[in-house]
Amino acid sequence: MSLVRLPALVLALSTLLVPAAVAAPDDPTPTVPPDDGALQQTIDPDQEVATDDVVLEAGHVDLGPRDVDGAWTLMVHDDTRLEGSVWRPLEHAVIRVRDTGMQQVPDDPAYAFLGVDPGTGVHVVPQTQNPEVVWLGWNTQDPSVLETVDRGVTLTLKGVDGPGHLVVYLQDGGFGEPDVLWDSRELDGRDVADQDLWVDVNTHTHANWVFSEPGVHLVSIAATATLVDGTEQTTTGTLRLAVGDATDPEQARRAEASAPGTSGVAPSAADTEAAEEGGTPVWPWGVGAGAVVLVGVLLAVVTRGRRTRARALADDGSGR
Repeated sequence: MSLVRLPALVLALSTLLVPAAVAAPDDPTPTVPPDDGALQQTIDPDQEVATDDVVLEAGHVDLGPRDVDGAWTLMVHDDTRLEGSVWRPLEHAVIRVRDTGMQQVPDDPAYAFLGVDPGTGVHVVPQTQNPEVVWLGWNTQDPSVLETVDRGVTLTLKGVDGPGHLVVYLQDGGFGEPDVLWDSRELDGRDVADQDLWVDVNTHTHANWVFSEPGVHLVSIAATATLVDGTEQTTTGTLRLAVGDATDPEQARRAEASAPGTSGVAPSAADTEAAEEGGTPVWPWGVGAGAVVLVGVLLAVVTRGRRTRARALADDGSGR
């Protein structure tokens, strides 16, 4: 099948604050995020923090920074529950990408950046919501962020452990050039190869997450921000993903990351002990099945770290 091209769906910001045009240091053209009610959300300052272990495999989920009792941290904003949204510590949430998210890479040179042969099946978390697949994005909308962060947050890809590779990208409707945000292949052979993503405060964004192979994937991300008092806060967290129906989410929950910039997830202590006792380790990769057509990706705007923040500061005359 060929790539389905659909009308653009654009990023929407919360009604609390609509930022001005923003750019980051190496792109002189600021981007003005259009408004779209489909992605608007407001986060309650009294929202509960849930610490039970869960598997999130359908519905809306965001990664987001928060200040919790004076500690800067990354958490999962779980909007999948009928009884209301909650925040979850990353160690208690596994994101599962089912085989219903399988897509085929189109026979189009524009998608060569995915590094996968045309017609090959890959697991995709789409930029536009598919009710049968988890919808993973990120936001900077927690009230503690709105109150304390000066302008925005830099999300940095620090490491990806797992089979194959991960590419995260945006696309403007079906006609714009794919805009690659993170690519785990850039981490190969280095201790740290930062891939910065500048995100304005009060921003809510979704992109395409493409996994070339199923299995357990541990995605290490840092969040850094300058606060209104001039201090800098940073924290690093690990998203745990079980990609493919044949991958047991418990594998992702128990897996431990290997060295930064390497491919493959180290067995946990429990897995090693089980192997020594003649049992079956729980960490080998699962294998997914089936393939359909690569997602018709739509616009969700994000102001990125590779685009420059300096222009925005000059535009508003603050000089900070």
